[in-house]
Amino acid sequence: MKQLFYSVLVVLVIGCSGDSTEPITDTAATETAATSETAPAGTETAATETGQPATTEERPMSEYQNKVAELKTSAGEIHIRFFPDKAPNHVRNFIDLAQRGFYNGTKFHRVIPGFMIQGGDPNSVSGDPNSWGTGGSEQRLRSEFNDISHKRGIVSMARSNDPNSASSQFFIVVKDSTFLDGQYTVFGEVVKGMDVADKIVNAPRGANDRPNDPASIQSITVREAGQDEKPAAK
Repeated sequence: MKQLFYSVLVVLVIGCSGDSTEPITDTAATETAATSETAPAGTETAATETGQPATTEERPMSEYQNKVAELKTSAGEIHIRFFPDKAPNHVRNFIDLAQRGFYNGTKFHRVIPGFMIQGGDPNSVSGDPNSWGTGGSEQRLRSEFNDISHKRGIVSMARSNDPNSASSQFFIVVKDSTFLDGQYTVFGEVVKGMDVADKIVNAPRGANDRPNDPASIQSITVREAGQDEKPAAK
């Protein structure tokens, strides 16, 4: 199975691969001409294509409003607020996965200084590093591209060259990356801990943008957003 190229594809989508820079994941992603500074990464999965994640009982969207996820990582804490009005299924997916412990132990397996950090692949918990960037959950999400730009601190979903292939992998941009707009689904924003993201992205790394000592997510707590953490009304 090819390792996908994670960079923003000048063509249509994003793929994941050894020497590119896309936030995507896709099992049969084609290697395309994406520059090493312009793309997030993808995730290869054999997931079922649906508009929402697998849950035993679907909860109403009211339960996903005004939430913040506190990511406790080995490098420090990162707090993410969500945009359920812009990407409801992606917010639901992330929160459901976080609350069932799916992300615990996963690593930020891809870091590109001046661009982004990517994590959320279950393969990175204990799998062969060669498989990192190709895993995901059991579901795929339909794209929910929106009008929020990929500015520093934005949290967006990785995918393959199929726009409807987002699963569990996500990325945080550490520098404005507006070239990703309209190609990846923005679903959240860091409200605390960008210094931690900067620490993660600037750690020593080797081939394929792999950190030598990847930071890991130890746990995620989802809580109510404080008044100053709620998205500004538009």
